[in-house]
Amino acid sequence: MTAETSSKARRLGEPLLYALYAGALTLYVACLFYASIRAQTTLTSDLPLARAGEWSAPLDDVFIHFDFARAAARGYPFQWSEGNGYSSGGTSLLYPWVLALGYWVGFRELSLMVWAGIVACVCTFALLLGARRLLRDFPRWTSYLVPPALLGIGVLDWSLFSGMEVALFLGLWTAALVAWDDLLRGPPGLAPPSGSGPAWLLGLWGALLVATRPEAAVLVFLFGTSAAWVHWRRRGARRALVTLLATGLPGALVIGAQSLANLALTGETTAAGALVKLELHHPHLSRAQVWDAWWFHVRYQFMRVGDYHLSTVRGLGFLPLLLAAVTLLSRRTRGVGALLITSAIGWVAIVALNGQVRWQNERYTMPALTWILLAAVVGTAVLLTHRPALGARGRWLRWGTVVAAVAAVGSFAWFQRPKFRDQLWFFGRASRNIRDQHVRTGRLLSAMQPPPARVLVGDAGAIPYLADRPALDIIGLGGFRGLPFARATRQHVGAAIELLERMPAAERPDLLAIYPSWWGTFPLWFGDVIAEVPVTGNVICGGASKVLYRPRWEALEGSGAPFEIREGERVAAAVDVADLLSEAEGAYELDATGYIEMKLLAHPALPARDVWDAGRIAPQGSRHRLRFSGLSPQRALRVVLRVAPAQSSAVTLTIAGHEPIELELEPTEGWRELGASIPESAVSESLELDIHALRGEHVLYHVFAIQGD
Repeated sequence: MTAETSSKARRLGEPLLYALYAGALTLYVACLFYASIRAQTTLTSDLPLARAGEWSAPLDDVFIHFDFARAAARGYPFQWSEGNGYSSGGTSLLYPWVLALGYWVGFRELSLMVWAGIVACVCTFALLLGARRLLRDFPRWTSYLVPPALLGIGVLDWSLFSGMEVALFLGLWTAALVAWDDLLRGPPGLAPPSGSGPAWLLGLWGALLVATRPEAAVLVFLFGTSAAWVHWRRRGARRALVTLLATGLPGALVIGAQSLANLALTGETTAAGALVKLELHHPHLSRAQVWDAWWFHVRYQFMRVGDYHLSTVRGLGFLPLLLAAVTLLSRRTRGVGALLITSAIGWVAIVALNGQVRWQNERYTMPALTWILLAAVVGTAVLLTHRPALGARGRWLRWGTVVAAVAAVGSFAWFQRPKFRDQLWFFGRASRNIRDQHVRTGRLLSAMQPPPARVLVGDAGAIPYLADRPALDIIGLGGFRGLPFARATRQHVGAAIELLERMPAAERPDLLAIYPSWWGTFPLWFGDVIAEVPVTGNVICGGASKVLYRPRWEALEGSGAPFEIREGERVAAAVDVADLLSEAEGAYELDATGYIEMKLLAHPALPARDVWDAGRIAPQGSRHRLRFSGLSPQRALRVVLRVAPAQSSAVTLTIAGHEPIELELEPTEGWRELGASIPESAVSESLELDIHALRGEHVLYHVFAIQGD
């Protein structure tokens, strides 16, 4: 063998050795976590509708991805439940299509989790391979720190192998990192490229990142602006502008296309997931409260990960942050260190807007933790390979630095071990909980004769996936033919029931599978318990039992009409308060917080029959404003207010240019409808009405405009 051949063999052999090392470690850790599922589900193998050692997932949200994937595989793209229409509630556009590929090739029912595990292993392996780029200026042995640094962290492994999109996201981020490095420095051994092709390649990876997680817009910005800055300094403003355009435009197009699709198909540019989860869209929080919530979630992520997940010794979990900061002290690592650290900061800042960042084992924070760990590896490499000034003093300083770094990293690894074991157990127990409650509930529904035509769920995912029945997600992530459940339920369950009232009676859910504690009086008023599926040793489910109800929707019938209408009259217009669609049609506004209340009371004319309605609470001094359209001009009109006063109050009705009409609201134990006559001279095709809470608080449920035929 010649010297040249031997050199080539060494160049090829070392990358292969690293790949074998990284792949073996990936499979080993994955097998530990997936074996935990088998061990835990075997413990409860005697449960009805359960199978010993079967696959599950530690989060019900995994099955939301499975729902979207199965629908896509069956020809219903971007639908959570087939036939419900487009849904913007999926947390990822791309990931369900990756899962759909597995469904197409035969991974069905719970075996789709096997495919999700394969995807997770491949993407994690890609992350470990690509992360070597961060250490291209260091001895190759330093890159062997990357696999244990990432896979040795139990909470990160939990998310990587959970079946969620975290592993895919980090795999795509790695591809973007390599493209960014190629753009700035060229592939190892080659000069930086002269054309704009690599910039467009980075933009393509950025688009895929955004399609996987919309929060990745901050990463696209950091990749693009950092590359443009370097090109501006090296090649001038024109090249910098081209780089910025090429790296940012594809991702911007993905975001824009999704927003336009949301607007066209749901009436909202904002995705349902954002409406449900982001504090920015909370209907009852002030700007100051949103800021306070955001800052709380920033601090929570920092303390929860550093002071709980990373070590059993208080304070030691923040060591990766200190090692990451070392990258900023060395000229050769300042660029990658700044990219990793600012990516982590930007990510933590943007996901802190999510009110659910505290749940699901902090999975939303895991990308940021990954980047800090990678920066910590680079910082450790700096400490281990740094060569101070020559002489005895320099040698002592070097070895002192090496010993300190090894001791610090060794201590961190040692005290992370108990946390790793805890996460192994938690992974299996959470998967068992989902199997014992959600999966079994879905199988129970599937076995019913006749099976439910449509099931209403409030913690969507595994139940409709295993039941394989049409479903309606009252939280709103699933979407249903453009009805704004996400925005409605965020305000109050009463607003969601108003949307159920709009549905044709034959299409309303004929079975409820919900946690009763989540929904107040809703299940008491509208359901009869027929079964419940409990879970023991619960660590992840939203309640001890998933309760099944046979719904009773009779109380919705007649709620949209006045209780009494005179002969020769008709309802010319109406605003159903707390029905978001009706409020929008009637330009309804309340200059107060607008909390919703609902009641179920006897029909005034038919005491044996109950009628349900929801309305908005108007404190003293507040005003309702609304507009009636489609009226017959110059024809007398009666305005009828539906109320159910619990205390004495008074309101005034005002039409522009006319004297206010005062109405007294006396306490009553039932529904009451108060009328006020509007002279024909004041009636036009469109009529704006102001209702002022003159004295006391009241709840307004419905406003009718009644005219003669």
